[in-house]
Amino acid sequence: MDLDDDKRAKRRKTQTEDDDDDDHHHQPQPTAMETLPNEIIVDILSRLPITSLVQFKFVCKRWRALTQDPVLADMHLSWKADGNDPCLILHCDFPIRNQLYFLDLSAHNQDKDKVKRLYVPFQATMPEFDVVGSCNGLLCLSDSLYNDALYVHNPFTMDCIELPKSRQYSDQELVFGFGFHPKTKEYKVVKIVYYRNTSSYSRARRTVYPQSDVQIYTLGSSSWRSLGKVSYQFVRRPSEALVNGRLHWVSRPRRYHPARRLISFDLADEQFREVPKPDCGGLNRCNFHLSVLGGCLAAAVYGNYGKMEIWVMKCYNVNESWVKQFTIGAYMPKSLKLNLDRHRPLKIWKTGSNGKVVRVLCLLNSGEVLLEYKNRVLVSYDPKKGKFRDLVFQGLPNWFQTVVHTGSLNWLNTLQ
Repeated sequence: MDLDDDKRAKRRKTQTEDDDDDDHHHQPQPTAMETLPNEIIVDILSRLPITSLVQFKFVCKRWRALTQDPVLADMHLSWKADGNDPCLILHCDFPIRNQLYFLDLSAHNQDKDKVKRLYVPFQATMPEFDVVGSCNGLLCLSDSLYNDALYVHNPFTMDCIELPKSRQYSDQELVFGFGFHPKTKEYKVVKIVYYRNTSSYSRARRTVYPQSDVQIYTLGSSSWRSLGKVSYQFVRRPSEALVNGRLHWVSRPRRYHPARRLISFDLADEQFREVPKPDCGGLNRCNFHLSVLGGCLAAAVYGNYGKMEIWVMKCYNVNESWVKQFTIGAYMPKSLKLNLDRHRPLKIWKTGSNGKVVRVLCLLNSGEVLLEYKNRVLVSYDPKKGKFRDLVFQGLPNWFQTVVHTGSLNWLNTLQ
C-alpha cells in the first residue's frame, strides 16, 4: 500500500468514527419525566387541577395509562379534599334542563374566571334531567320528564353508565339520593317512591301519596333492591347533604306530627335514623335548607328581614355540638338590582332553589362563605369583615343551579 492509499484509509476510518459519534449524539434521550419512578409522577400529577390532568391522557400511552390508574384517582381526590377550593357544576335549567357548565375555583391560571360548557353524552336519550347529587367526582342524573332513566357520569373523563330500570308506579312522586360510604367503599343510589292507587281520591290541596317503596342500587350490581316502605314523608328534592356516609333529608310536617325532622340514611347498614336538630326554633317552618360546611352537617335558617343563620354540627349526631357559626344579613347582588324592573320568567323566579332567595354552597379556603342568589348570581361573604362580594365569571349562564363538585379521574369501569 502506497502513502496515498494509507492516507485515504485513515480519512475513511476517521469519518466512520465521526459518523458513529453523530449517531450517538442524535439518539433520542429520555426525558426527565420518563426517568422518574411511577410513584413520583403520580404524586406530581395528583396535585394538578382536574382540567389539566385530563389532558395528559393525550400525551402518550404511558400517561394515558396513568390517568386510568385508581391510585392516581385516589391521591388526587385526597389532595383536592385537603384544603382546596372545589369545582362548581352549574346545571342550567332555562329554557330547558339539559346543559352543564363547570367552574374550577382551585385553578391558578387564566381559566379560573371562565365558565366552560361540559359535554353531556346522553342528551339524545335524556334531553331534560335533574342533578341527583355529586360524590367523589361522579354525578348522578335523573330523567326529569319521564322519571324512568338514571345515569352516573364523570363529566371530566366523560365516563358514563345508565343504571338498570327499577319498578315504576303509575301515580308516583320520587325523592333521590346518591353517595359513597368510606367503610364499605360502595356507591349507592337511593330512590324513594311515594305512590298511590289510581282509584284513590283526596280532597287535600296537595296530592297525598300514602304508600312508599325504598329502592337501592349499588354501583356495580345487576339490579335494584327494595327495602320496603319508609315511615317518613320527605320534601320532594334530592338529599342535600352527604356526611359520614349518610344522606340527609328534611321530613314534611304531618297532621299528628307537625314538627319537621332531620332524617339520615346510612349507606352502610341501609337504615333511616333521626338526627338531632339545632335549637334555633326555625326548623319547624319551611324556611331552611341543609348543606355541608367544612365536612360538617349544616342548616341554613332564614329569619326576618332577609337575615340568615348558619348552624353547624361540629360533632356528628351530638345534639350539644350544634353551634351558630354565621349570621348573614340581607343583601341584594348588583346584577339582581339592575334586573328588578325588567321582565323575568315568573315561574322560574318563584320556584328557583325551592323559592329561597339565597342558598349556602360551601366554605372557601379564604374562610368566606360561597352563596348562590336566586339561581343567578354567585356571591362570597366574608364573616370577619361582614362584607359581600359579587363574583363575576366569563360565560356564566343566566339561570343555573350550583352543585359543589370535586373533579376527579374516577373511572366507572373500576367501580363495577
